[in-house]
Amino acid sequence: MAEEGATAPRSRRGVVIATSLAILAAGGSAYWYWTQGPQPAHAARPPARAAVPVTVATATKQEMPIYLTGLGTVQASLTVGIHSQVDGKLQEVLFTEGQHVKKGDVLAKIDPRLYQAALDQAKAKKAQDEAQLISADKDLARSKELVVKNITSQQIVDQQQGKVDQLKASIAADEAAIDTAQTNLDYTNITAPNDGRIGVRLVDPGNIVHANDQTSLATLVLTQPSAVMFTLPARSLDDIRAAMKRGPVEVTAFDQDNRNALATGKLLLVDNLIDPATATIKLKAMFPNENEQLWPGEFVNARVLVDTRPDAVVVPSAAVQRGPDGLFVWVVTANDTAEPRPIEAGPRTEQVTVITSGLKGGERVITDGIYKLQRGAPVSFAAPATAASGRNS
Repeated sequence: MAEEGATAPRSRRGVVIATSLAILAAGGSAYWYWTQGPQPAHAARPPARAAVPVTVATATKQEMPIYLTGLGTVQASLTVGIHSQVDGKLQEVLFTEGQHVKKGDVLAKIDPRLYQAALDQAKAKKAQDEAQLISADKDLARSKELVVKNITSQQIVDQQQGKVDQLKASIAADEAAIDTAQTNLDYTNITAPNDGRIGVRLVDPGNIVHANDQTSLATLVLTQPSAVMFTLPARSLDDIRAAMKRGPVEVTAFDQDNRNALATGKLLLVDNLIDPATATIKLKAMFPNENEQLWPGEFVNARVLVDTRPDAVVVPSAAVQRGPDGLFVWVVTANDTAEPRPIEAGPRTEQVTVITSGLKGGERVITDGIYKLQRGAPVSFAAPATAASGRNS
């Protein structure tokens, strides 16, 4: 009996040891399976979000000029077709095509002989009438003496007075005829009505020209100063009028590519009617054009300075996006994550956009890599850029 009691405790100790060994074996197998087991076991852990590579720019506060740009055409301040004012043969052309001429310079000559003869005839007629007037005055004086002595009648005196008055009227008409003939003779010398550049000769010497010819001998243009007629959307009218109330409005003419500035001038006027078909308004600007960079008929882009904002918040235009709820930008937070930010935008150029609300100077906005972004996504940076002003479109 004592032997059986000693065997029972030994059996229980064996069971406990066996159970402990089984538990350790199971734990070791689980650890090996977790660390060394097949790949699907690792995939169960959520991976860290990869940073999205982006390009950022800093919103800056700067003085921002506000421009409006419209397509226009250069016009000479004066354009004159040179015509003959009398009929006759074009005897001589004295200008060189393309040359600058001064007011009063003789450009061409018409055969003057017929007009010189008409002037001489008018002068001769006046001399004849003056001679007759002298004789009539003497006859009138004698008649007045005779009527005092009752040798002749008062009727004779009155008739003689009428003859004198008629001759005086004839002399006045002769003087008018002389002036007309002299003017026609002067018109045989065709002169420049103003300074300017003469164009291509359209009629050669030897041709018969008439005062009512539709074709001019040449065209004279005055390019200093020059004008630019251009159009802007009618919605810009209030901004233009407000700028004109503040003072002279600067206008810069750029070439057709809108890259090179040709001349700077002032806005002269705004047309008094809006074109309802195109919803545009015509404007005219004047330029001194000292270097003749503006050429009549040339197409240019007229850029009007309507305002200057001293502390405008600007960002690169590429940062401004449009969503279903309006405009927004992607802002980089202090934790280098991306967050969308609704904004209100003002005037914009090809390079920058003015932000009127929703953004402060110094904040970072994303300009490239936007299509990969989600709210709260971490970002990594390329070389940062700073917003810079540029010409309006």
